[in-house]
Amino acid sequence: MAKKVAVIGAGTMGHGIAELFAIAGYEVALVDVAEEFLKRALQNIELSLKKLAEKGQLKEDYTVILSRIKPIVNDVCKAVEGAELMVEAVIEEIETKRKVFAEADRCAPPNAILATNTSSLPITEISEAVSERRRPLVAGMHFFNPPPLMPLVEIIRGKYTSDETVKKIAEYAAQLGKQTVVVNRDVPGFIVNRILARLNDAACWTVARGEADIIAVDSALRYRVGLPMGAFLLMDYVGIDVICFIGDAMAKRGFKTHPCHLITEKCQQKKYGVKTGEGFYKYPAPGKFQWPDIPKEPGEKLDIAALLAPAINEAAYLVREGIATKEDVDKAVRLGLNWPKGPLELADELGIDVVVKVLEAWKAKTGFEEFAPDPLLVQMASSNKLGRKTGEGFYVYSKAEEKRLETLIIRYEPPIVWIVLNRPERLNAINQKMVEELSSALDEISRMDFERARAVIITGTGRAFSAGADITGFVGTTPLLAYKLSRGLHEITEKIEKLDRPVICALNGYTLGGGLELALACDIRIASETAILGQPEVNIGLFPGGGGTQRLARLVGLARAKELIFTGDNISAKDAERIGLVNKVVPPERLEQEARSLALKLAEKPPIALAMAKYSINYGYEAPLWAALDLEAAHFGIVFSTEDLYEGVSAFLQKRKPQYKGK
Repeated sequence: MAKKVAVIGAGTMGHGIAELFAIAGYEVALVDVAEEFLKRALQNIELSLKKLAEKGQLKEDYTVILSRIKPIVNDVCKAVEGAELMVEAVIEEIETKRKVFAEADRCAPPNAILATNTSSLPITEISEAVSERRRPLVAGMHFFNPPPLMPLVEIIRGKYTSDETVKKIAEYAAQLGKQTVVVNRDVPGFIVNRILARLNDAACWTVARGEADIIAVDSALRYRVGLPMGAFLLMDYVGIDVICFIGDAMAKRGFKTHPCHLITEKCQQKKYGVKTGEGFYKYPAPGKFQWPDIPKEPGEKLDIAALLAPAINEAAYLVREGIATKEDVDKAVRLGLNWPKGPLELADELGIDVVVKVLEAWKAKTGFEEFAPDPLLVQMASSNKLGRKTGEGFYVYSKAEEKRLETLIIRYEPPIVWIVLNRPERLNAINQKMVEELSSALDEISRMDFERARAVIITGTGRAFSAGADITGFVGTTPLLAYKLSRGLHEITEKIEKLDRPVICALNGYTLGGGLELALACDIRIASETAILGQPEVNIGLFPGGGGTQRLARLVGLARAKELIFTGDNISAKDAERIGLVNKVVPPERLEQEARSLALKLAEKPPIALAMAKYSINYGYEAPLWAALDLEAAHFGIVFSTEDLYEGVSAFLQKRKPQYKGK
């Protein structure tokens, strides 16, 4: 018998949640107050499923999935009969939600979990509408919009929620392909909305006080911090009415805030953003989004710490109060808001002392209590736990030095060197300057002694490893220039293959086109679960020109390579692992840790032996077998001339750990 869930509310969130459960194989009872709403919801679900099918992301025919969703008009009791889980997604009005829960409690099976998708209302208040026996089975299950695409689910404990209920909801979320964070106490706004509210406050008061204009703030947040949208543009996109509603609901339940008049005035004027055609920016027509012109230059002089400090302060409060772990706070913001780093990671980069000083300045100039530095930040600053610069903040760091170039960050963390592609505002698209800087960086590493650099990790900032070549540079390209561009990419990938130490690619997001071709040249590829890989060049009339037609086939076989290149389809990290395109897939929050752990493991091996093994594999793979075996023998002979071989044999006989020096 098929498993059943009930989704109450067929609006934007509800129909997306229903779609997720249907894809996962559940029978879904979808409820709304009118047949017309349900009809529209099913049309939207069908359209979404067709798009997923076209991208090859469904394992069944979309009609089979759609057939699992049963529309029910205004009958919660009927919907929850036989259901093991209910997810309520009706309007954000507490009494309406309580009525749904009371009815569900009356009709659902005794062990059914009742969850709410509320983004701001208290779980405890909702759960008190059900019987005392049922209250341990009530929790928050907060999806992000749009549910089929956003990877995060916040699980919120109410006053009565049991550990088993939290565990079960995490299991449901995992079946939907989602990652979870746990909010241990029922605070207004949970994690993501509290932190977003503080960023919005900082952005708005910065403009209201005349310290910068809207474009400068959004420019700084997008280009310098690497956020997908600036604060004002995101408010327009979400709906300023939604921002006002959530802020008001949070404030009524104890969230300390002084609403910024620039936001409340927009709500009073009913200028809600994209949905009305005007908010902080103007749009072509109501409901029609178009990127406004936000240049890079206006935000270059703004103090990034001043914009981020209130959000960091809120994150510190959540950790100090035990509302969420530091890892979950950062994870929630990375996945729920698509920030390149969590607020506590950003705090460590900015310096905890800097954050405290900025917050003190905010408090002095506004008088707002919510800007006073959290005691946890004050204690860390006084203990010299300032972040990366002292080796410990919210996280512990190796002593490292960093060199920032125009498109790259080179981080020396002996015995590892990190090459970080650093154009987050362009999804780390590869331009000519990046090619030049990559080439120089690889040359420098090749000249370094093994003690300083035994392994290299290449990754990207923000939401992408690299989304490919920067097509804005294609304008006016002649056939000869295109040939030179292709050969330039070839030279970089050949340098990676010829580097005399292992190169690991940590694929943290979009890995497309030239970005994937760069990764193909690496020795080992570790991907985040959220990574998307592909060679989509054919979709704009091209084909891979950075080695993709050759290396991809050697990795996954001719048939798979042709399919990926000919269709231009993207694939998930899990599918990439299945076909041998990546070595390992890990949760996003563990990607850096996994890459570092592997690099440190390789760093313990004899460097010259690793280099000779790499050369034997790379060069021998393309040669006739007899030539490849002779090449192997030659490299094998070289290793016999090294001191490391003597050390390895001696350590084996003495039953101790060898200490290789690369000699």
